[in-house]
Amino acid sequence: MTHLQAGPYHQAGQYHYDEIDRRFLAERVEQFRRQVERRISGELTEAEFRPLRLMNGLYLQLHAYMLRVAVPYGVLSSAQLRQLAAIGRKYDRGYGHFTTRQNLQFNWIKLVDVPAILDDLAKVDMHAIQTSGNCIRNVTTDQFAGAAEDEVVDPRVYAEIMRQWSTLHPEFTFLPRKFKIAITGSPHDRAALAIHDVAVRARRLADGAVGFDIYVGGGLGRSPFLAKLLREGLPEADLLAYLEAVLRIYNQYGRRDNIYKARIKILVHEVGIDKLRQQIDAEFERIRGPKYRLESAIVDAIRAHFAPPPFEVLPDEVPSVVVAMTGDAAFARWVQTNVVRHRQPGYASVTISLKPAGGIPGDATSEQMEAVADLAERFSFGELRVSHEQNLVLAHVRRDALHALWTELGKHGLETANAGLIGDIIACPGLDYCALANARSIPLAQQISERFADPERQHLIGELKIKMSGCINACGHHHVGHIGVLGVDKHGVETYQITIGGSADEKAALGAVVGPAVGYDEVTDKIERLVAAYLDWRLEGERFIDTVARLGVKAFRERVYGPAA
Repeated sequence: MTHLQAGPYHQAGQYHYDEIDRRFLAERVEQFRRQVERRISGELTEAEFRPLRLMNGLYLQLHAYMLRVAVPYGVLSSAQLRQLAAIGRKYDRGYGHFTTRQNLQFNWIKLVDVPAILDDLAKVDMHAIQTSGNCIRNVTTDQFAGAAEDEVVDPRVYAEIMRQWSTLHPEFTFLPRKFKIAITGSPHDRAALAIHDVAVRARRLADGAVGFDIYVGGGLGRSPFLAKLLREGLPEADLLAYLEAVLRIYNQYGRRDNIYKARIKILVHEVGIDKLRQQIDAEFERIRGPKYRLESAIVDAIRAHFAPPPFEVLPDEVPSVVVAMTGDAAFARWVQTNVVRHRQPGYASVTISLKPAGGIPGDATSEQMEAVADLAERFSFGELRVSHEQNLVLAHVRRDALHALWTELGKHGLETANAGLIGDIIACPGLDYCALANARSIPLAQQISERFADPERQHLIGELKIKMSGCINACGHHHVGHIGVLGVDKHGVETYQITIGGSADEKAALGAVVGPAVGYDEVTDKIERLVAAYLDWRLEGERFIDTVARLGVKAFRERVYGPAA
C-alpha cells in the first residue's frame, strides 16, 4: 500500500486496490486475528494488546470496543457503503457513526468479532489501519472534490498519492503524536485546512502547472492554534519530498516527554515558524532528488481513477425544478440549503443531512446506508462522499432528478433541509461513549436541534454553524464553530463554556469565550439568546459570524449574560 502506482481501473471517482494491496490486507487481517486470539486466551494482557489494537483502529470505550474504519478522503462506493451497513447490522446495533475525519465508527463491537469485520472490510477494499495511533491519519479533503464549481485542481488525486505514501511509512509509524493532513483544490476552504497539522492548498502556478501552498501547525485541543504558511508555490514533483522533510523534522524534534505538548503545533509555537522553515528547507534540499520525486507518469496514472463520470450534455436551467420549488416550500428549502452548483452544466452536488431534529449528529442506520447506496447508483454514478461536517454527499446528480431524489430521501428520513444551518450541528460522542470525555455532547446537540427544529426558523436565521465537544480534546471542533460549546467537568458537575466567532474556512478564526460557563440545562437558552441578539442586530445579508465580527463579543456578552458579566 506504499507503492505509488495505479491499480486496475474499476470506477471513475475512486482509487481501487490492486492485488498487492489486497494481499497485504489479507495478511494483516490474519495477523490481527492471531493477536485477538492471544488476548482472549489471556496470553496477552490489555497493556500488551493496546498498541496492537490501536494500530488496527480498535478503541476500548466506556461500554464496548469501537472500531474506526478508514474512508480515504471521504470517498465511498455504493458497494462499500452496503458492506458498512451489513457490518453495522451483523456486528453492531444496526447503525454507524460518520466522523469529522470523514471516517465511520462502529461503537458496540465485540472483540471476538473484529477479525471477521476486518475480513469483510477487506472484501470491498477497506480497512481500519492508521485510524488510530501516533501516525499519519486519514487524509481528508473537500466533500465536493471533483465536482465543485470553484475548483482549480482536483485534490483527490494528491490525497490518494499522500495516502499511499503515508500508509505504513517505515519512519512515521511511531511519531510523537497523531498527525492529520488535509488538502483542497478550491479557493473556498471546505476542508478546514487551518486546524490540521499539515494543510495543502493545491492551485495553478503562473505557468499553469499544479503547485501547492503548504501550511503547518494547526490543531485544536487544550492549546488551539491555526496553521501557519510554511511554503508557497511548491512544484508538483516536490510534494512528497517536502512532506517527507516536514515529518522528519517533526519526528526528530517533536516533544515526546509530554503528551500535551507533542503535536507539531507546539513545535511551531516554541521554535517559531521561521526557524522551523529553515530546518525543513535544509532537510528538503538534502533529500530532494529522484528517490522522492513525484513523477508525472504516476500522477497521470492515479488521475485516471478520478476521471469525470460519463456526464450527459444538459441545460443548466431546469424549468421543472423551478416549478416544483414554487409549488412546494419544503422542496424549495432543501434545494436552497442542501444543493450546490456543479462544474458540469445540468448537474448538482447534494448534501444528505444526517442531522434530523432530535437526531444524533453523524449517525445513520444500516437501512439508511443501504438506501443511500441505492440512491447513489440511481442518481450519482454509484459514488458518494462523507463530509467532515458528518453528512453524506451525492456529488453528481442531474438537476432534473432533484425532486425525485428528494422524494426518495424522504422515505428514509434523510430529507432534512439544514446543511450549514443551526440544526446542522457537529458533535463528538462525548460522555455517552468516549472514555476521555467528561461531559455529554449528544443529548445536548439533540436538545438544541429540537429547539430550532422549525425549518422556516432555521432558514430565517441562515448560516450558523454550531460545533460541540465533550472534553478539551476538541473532537467536535468547538473552537472554530460560529457558536462553540465545550463541556467540562467542574467538581463532578457538567459545565459548558460557550464561544462565538470561530470559523474553519479560508477566513479561519478561533472563537472567543462569550461569558461564564453554564450548566447543562442552561446551554440551549443561552444559544437562543445569542440567536435573538443576532436577529435584532444583523444587517441585510449578514451572517451570524459577520455580525459577531462587526459588533464584537462584548455586545453579545452583555445581551446574553447582562452588563455584570
